Amino acid sequence: MTLPPLRFDDDGLLPVIAQDATSGEVLMLAYADSEAVEATLATRQAHYHSRSRGTMWRKGETSGHVQHVVEVRYDCDEDALLYRVEQTGPACHTGNRSCFYRSAGAAAAPALATAGTATATASETAAATPATSLGVVLPLLQRVVNDRLRELPEGSYVRRLHERGLGYVAQKVVEEAGESIVAALEHRNEELIAEAADLLFHLTVLLRERGVTLDDVAAELARRHSDASLRS
Repeated sequence: MTLPPLRFDDDGLLPVIAQDATSGEVLMLAYADSEAVEATLATRQAHYHSRSRGTMWRKGETSGHVQHVVEVRYDCDEDALLYRVEQTGPACHTGNRSCFYRSAGAAAAPALATAGTATATASETAAATPATSLGVVLPLLQRVVNDRLRELPEGSYVRRLHERGLGYVAQKVVEEAGESIVAALEHRNEELIAEAADLLFHLTVLLRERGVTLDDVAAELARRHSDASLRS
């Protein structure tokens, strides 16, 4: 396989940043030689070069936390790579989602824990994010649902939804929407927030069962906003 015009250093290596393809979260930094890059492009599994062992290694070959490579990019100087990946499990050997879970500035951000196989809905994601912005939480929610539907781990609530079928998931969406409406009409804001979170969760599962992602919905909303701007 012909590689792009990359500039490896004197040791035949270049740095590689692994980035979550859905959320844009930076997951880890490693190094690759030409062999590792070729293996990555050929298999779409992230391969790196171990500077300590002097050998190539595939991410997840022992832990099972593989990186499915969506795209490989190289920078303007042609001496660094970006792997845009779908990460299975944590990327960091510490068990954190990202290797960059500590801050050198203000108060350190909480560790990005990997969601387990809890049976609750919102609890599958609430403990796994240090921020409350939807821009952070929704990509994480999408990632958790993707992981659960791909791996179908024992005890996972998403697995139980999947096994009950699309009709059952759709029924849950209707149920959560109805409960959200009731909470709003009865001016119970705390309950409204909880029901809305459950609604978003079940809607995400329903979309994914049909092969649709939250990014697809975001693209449609962006298109509508653009159309509205042109009409104004």
